[in-house]
Amino acid sequence: MSRIEVYSTASCPYCVAAKQLLARKGLAFDEVRIDLEPARREEMLQRAAGRRTVPQIFVNDTHIGGFDDLAAAERSGRLDELTGVGQ
Repeated sequence: MSRIEVYSTASCPYCVAAKQLLARKGLAFDEVRIDLEPARREEMLQRAAGRRTVPQIFVNDTHIGGFDDLAAAERSGRLDELTGVGQ
C-alpha cells in the first residue's frame, strides 16, 4: 500500500481537485492542513524544495508536486506506477 500525503488548506480549489482525483482512483491519503497546523508549513517547504503553494503531494516520500503535476502523472501512467494501481 502506498503512502500518499497531501499538504493543503481549506480554501484551495486545487487541493479539493487533487483530493477528488485521488479518491476517484480509490487511493487513501493523509491530509496535512497547514492552515490548521502552521508549524507543518516549514516541513512542507523543506520536503517540496521550497515550493510554497498548495497542494504539495508526496507518494512514498517522492515529491509529485501540485495538482497540475498530479494530473500529469495520472495522464502519463506515472501515478499508477508509483502507487502500484493496476499491478
